Amino acid sequence: MEIDKIKSVIEAILFAAGRIVKEEELVLSLELSPDEIQSIIESMKLDYKDRGIEIIKVDNGYQLCSKKEFAEYIYPILDKRVKPNLSNAALETLAIIAYNPKITRAEIEAIRGVNADASIYKLLEFGLIEIAGKLDAPGRPTIYKTTNEFLRMFGYSSLEELPELPRYKLDENKQIVIDDLIENNEQKENIEENNNKDEEKK
Repeated sequence: MEIDKIKSVIEAILFAAGRIVKEEELVLSLELSPDEIQSIIESMKLDYKDRGIEIIKVDNGYQLCSKKEFAEYIYPILDKRVKPNLSNAALETLAIIAYNPKITRAEIEAIRGVNADASIYKLLEFGLIEIAGKLDAPGRPTIYKTTNEFLRMFGYSSLEELPELPRYKLDENKQIVIDDLIENNEQKENIEENNNKDEEKK
């Protein structure tokens, strides 16, 4: 099959699917190797350089999307109810889950210091996080992780592209060390309390 026809087929698949199409799906459909698929899609991205659409990579798949810079023209046409409206609390919770795949509600609350039920429910409703199973611990608490919808919405191909955390210590699994974080918060509170006492003495 000629390269231009392959591009047309891939474009048709991505357009008709309206979702993230896994690389292995394209491999099976076109009977090409993963390297060939990747090379052709990179070429297609260049073809779309001056167009209103683009192909984005999300995890192990691809999706055809409108470009972000045209969002202000698109939203008035579409139903705005489909656009997630996230509070600061929900965004904080989402960030914690993104940096800590397979984290429990109790661990989220230990980091934020407040109840996270409402934020978790909202993030589940919008499909930005999902249940990743149960932790092998007493009570078998539910664990959460981000979804491909999160990657797509924030423009990441994978969680590895997230900016590094400069303040918090991470363990060998790239999880925030909860105990250290709590200890740091307590130390900060003690310092502020001592400073306030010093001010009162003056």
